[in-house]
Amino acid sequence: MLARHGQGQGSETVELRQAAGTWLKEMREARGISQREMARILNLEYYTFISQLENGRGRIPSNRYRDFAAALGMDEKVFVKTLLMFYDPVSYEILFDGARKTS
Repeated sequence: MLARHGQGQGSETVELRQAAGTWLKEMREARGISQREMARILNLEYYTFISQLENGRGRIPSNRYRDFAAALGMDEKVFVKTLLMFYDPVSYEILFDGARKTS
């Protein structure tokens, strides 16, 4: 049933979400930004949201992609393409012919 699609998290989804979190943490640390500072830059009330993302327990809402890309000093397209690889690997494969590198 389509309404149930996406509910729950399989092991692959959990692993991809954790990999996305690791990548986000690496990008943040490369900029020398703490989780608290990142939350402040993004006008988030709680820095724990950043922690949740980096631990694979959450996902960046698509309406905030530009904000996160800017905070990390990244090109928006590269940022979103990389997130898509983690968050929606099927769409990523369809759009980018299974290529695993971002450009």
